[in-house]
Amino acid sequence: MSSQVSNVRRGLNARQVETVDRLLVAGQAVLEDVGPDDLTIRMVASHAGVSPATAYTYLASKNHLFAEIYLRHIARHPAPELTGTPAEQLKVVVRHYSRTLLDSPHLAAAANLALLSADPDVERLRIRIGAEFVGAFSEALGGSPDPALLDALTFAFSGALLQAGMGLLDADQMADRLDHVVDLLMRNHP
Repeated sequence: MSSQVSNVRRGLNARQVETVDRLLVAGQAVLEDVGPDDLTIRMVASHAGVSPATAYTYLASKNHLFAEIYLRHIARHPAPELTGTPAEQLKVVVRHYSRTLLDSPHLAAAANLALLSADPDVERLRIRIGAEFVGAFSEALGGSPDPALLDALTFAFSGALLQAGMGLLDADQMADRLDHVVDLLMRNHP
């Protein structure tokens, strides 16, 4: 999925794209093994079979790595095909993204660390990640939703992701609570 190697560096040749792919695969594996706090770029480089200097050529920081892994994860788990009312479709999308993230507690924690960081490489990815969610919510709502509704939903979803990433909610709890949020938001939006 090298097309999802989004923000690492522009204008990569095929060999460089393969190196980045190895780094992201290694990063995911190391993240699952040791968690976000103990992971180092040096560990990821070793697991990928490249030097730390090579790893830092493509990844500005640990948070940059986490954001890249998270964006890749979202791209590999697109929302399912939707049927039903806009509220039903929205619940399906919210549950889908809740479960795919929270299947990995380490990824959830790493995504929070990354997305809350001030790293400029992460900032660009944060915008792309947010756009993925907004696009999926918008599609579930019929393609041209009320901007205030979309904003409220995105705000609630990002807050739920934060709580889940801190370990305060599991996937089912997050999805159940967001179902209630969707019901509340959709009361005035048929």
